[in-house]
Amino acid sequence: MGMTSSPSESQSVEHHAILVDYNDGASGSGGLGDPLLRHGLKDQEQDEDGAGFLRTSFNGLNALSGVGILSIPYALAEGGWLSLILLLMIAIICCYTGLLLQRCTDANPSVRTYPDIGGLAFGYKGRVVVSVFMYVEIFLVAIGFLILEGDNLDNLFPGMSLEIGDFRIAGKQFFVVLIALVILPTTWLKNLGVLAYVSAGGVLASIIIVFSVLWAATFDGVGFHQRGRPLNVAGLPTSLGLYAFCYCGHAVFPTISNSMRNKAQYPKVLVLCFVLCTINYASMAVLGYLMYGNEVKSQVTLNLPLGHLSSKIAIYTTLINPFTKYALVITPIANAIEERLRVYNKRSSSVLVRTLLVSSTVIIAIMVPFFADLMSFIGSLLSVIVSMLLPCICYLMIFKDSRKSKIELVFIVLILVFGVLVASLGSYTSVKKIIQEM
Repeated sequence: MGMTSSPSESQSVEHHAILVDYNDGASGSGGLGDPLLRHGLKDQEQDEDGAGFLRTSFNGLNALSGVGILSIPYALAEGGWLSLILLLMIAIICCYTGLLLQRCTDANPSVRTYPDIGGLAFGYKGRVVVSVFMYVEIFLVAIGFLILEGDNLDNLFPGMSLEIGDFRIAGKQFFVVLIALVILPTTWLKNLGVLAYVSAGGVLASIIIVFSVLWAATFDGVGFHQRGRPLNVAGLPTSLGLYAFCYCGHAVFPTISNSMRNKAQYPKVLVLCFVLCTINYASMAVLGYLMYGNEVKSQVTLNLPLGHLSSKIAIYTTLINPFTKYALVITPIANAIEERLRVYNKRSSSVLVRTLLVSSTVIIAIMVPFFADLMSFIGSLLSVIVSMLLPCICYLMIFKDSRKSKIELVFIVLILVFGVLVASLGSYTSVKKIIQEM
């Protein structure tokens, strides 16, 4: 998920996704939530002409392309073939709510970020609510990155451990700690420009992973031998949560919209991005499910045979992507904490804050090492709130005096009801699974 400065605007993110063109890393000012998206406006303001259609499309694709691609086959296995209808339905809903956010952005020239929309709709409290949900979302996404790295490295190098006296760390926990130690210095950087451009390869990485999995099935002997099941009602809450996680890029949509040279083209950009990403997600879901059926793991890369080049490409691509994004995702949270403590310009205090923040993600990643369940929880609760519920609620509040068609009102009400159901059932199911597996 939110989850903003461009470094963190990842989604969702998944998600999360990074906007390559908006990287500042300096702290913002003002109310809670400003640092989350405000940093990304510097380059936008310097570029008086704004972004064109292609560059904006790339940013939109990047916002929707994330680690959700790895769990999408598992989501399909949980819900069965008919759950693909739900994937399409969630894509349509999230695309529509993305358009609602643009209308809210256009309602007032001072609106630049998602928290600004919350502020416009409900004042300071609205800004706080939007900001809190976005911060929590990206914090959990950072934890998901560590779990993902631990799972895949443990799959590549089983049996690794670290012993310090009588204390022993083994398996995934060892790699979670190791990766955190390697990543930690990158979180101390104030200017994350280089990592922002590297992480912009998220779109390409998603495509590479899909083609690597296809290659493994077609040429490396895995094949498409599984039929799967038409429907699994018990697994639908998990499927819905993971599907929602794939489309949690709304935190960055207002910034993308404001960056455009011609804002009238934004709806076309948004629809194009959702169509292409849905095709990519659906392709991976079908490939993985046909290859491994109900035995597909929470990350499809964990199923791939390790002896083949295609598998190694998929796994290493999976490892590199979160590695570059972690610092970008965690930075806006660190900036906000430093601003509240008024230690932003104090180097030693800043390093301490960021070290403690990284340590907290490590502790939770070790305690809750269940990637799919965590992603399902993020998708079910936080992504649904940020991507479905809040856009509708803010839109209705901002345009409460405007006449709306009955069809539009009915559709928004249906989205709100659907979102509440997904958030309730999905959150309950994912938390229950996490507790059972701990």
